[in-house]
Amino acid sequence: MNIALTAHDGKKELMVQFCIAYSGILAEHSIIATSSTGKLVQEATGLPITPCMSGTQGGTQQIGVRIAYNEIDLVLFFSDPTRPENAGDVNEIRRLCDLYSVPFASNAATAEVLIHGLRRGDLDWRNIVNPKNKKNTSDTPDV
Repeated sequence: MNIALTAHDGKKELMVQFCIAYSGILAEHSIIATSSTGKLVQEATGLPITPCMSGTQGGTQQIGVRIAYNEIDLVLFFSDPTRPENAGDVNEIRRLCDLYSVPFASNAATAEVLIHGLRRGDLDWRNIVNPKNKKNTSDTPDV
């Protein structure tokens, strides 16, 4: 499965800790992330990460395009609800996930449920929805 990771600045450390805790499961899948989130996760876990631009420079939009092209199977976007200026990007990704039936978590509690479901095979239906599921999303052009 192709998993997208991103986090607002106030939640990046939580994303890193989450990925450390679940690195064994994440290692079985392809991960794409906005640049700073991906760099932090990669440094902490050693997981291979396909980078996008930074979230503020178009990385969130790149993830959104990949959702629309059915190239993302799960999105973990740890958002900071205490910063109203952050609402736009997370709402757009949430909207796209709803539109294209992509599982979405905006906090660690929901992400944990999805990760355990991923491990159990609860998300295998995505292989029917996305039959061209690739191990690496890097051959998708950046927009």
